[in-house]
Amino acid sequence: MTRPDATRVGELASTLQSAQERLRAACVAADRPADDVDLLVVTKFFPASDVLALVDLGCRAFGESREPEAGRKAAEVRDAVDATLSFHMIGQIQTKKAKTVGRWADRVHSVDTIRLADALDDAATKALDSHDRSAPLDVLLQINLDGAPDRGGVGVDDLGALAAHVDTLSAVRLRGLMVIAPQEGTAEQWMARAAEIRASFLAGHPDATEFSAGMSGDLEEAVAHGSTCVRVGTAIMGSRPIVSP
Repeated sequence: MTRPDATRVGELASTLQSAQERLRAACVAADRPADDVDLLVVTKFFPASDVLALVDLGCRAFGESREPEAGRKAAEVRDAVDATLSFHMIGQIQTKKAKTVGRWADRVHSVDTIRLADALDDAATKALDSHDRSAPLDVLLQINLDGAPDRGGVGVDDLGALAAHVDTLSAVRLRGLMVIAPQEGTAEQWMARAAEIRASFLAGHPDATEFSAGMSGDLEEAVAHGSTCVRVGTAIMGSRPIVSP
């Protein structure tokens, strides 16, 4: 597989450096060590060649949200490099597509129903049995912060029951929570609310410490309220291509 041309590589090097510097500054402002927060580069809609360029620039973790594009891209990139890479599914998953996500994803950020959790557990079990994966699937529970019915995520009142169910499964591991701040209101407001929910959640699930929160537009607020992973796409990759790869 070919890498992008020098112009594209230069663009990615510059935007990646800017995002890393911005994240470091956010950690300093929050009085947190820089290595407290992972930078997950969101590469959805962009070609595998861009991912390879980012690997050359030192990135090892990537976020995707569309299946089967994500699975094909993960396989293509893994076949092309020797480095150990991590591919995360950050978007909503149709239950029927869980069987493929369970093969290639290292982490799923968007579990919000018992039905999806069961489907991922079944897929991960089969992938383990067939040696398509070597470890259980790490999952985060996505919280619906504002209760909008058309928005993904589990309601706060149902979060405990979902977590308790995931804890009974054998091929998935509960690692923490994920949030997307609604556009209404302020990022500060929503991240503060998410941090409150997380604090209560950790009391019952002390090992589920991962907190996927913050994107290109609100990573500073997310870091200030305890994010352990910011999902940055546009600020690194640029505007979405007109034609999807």
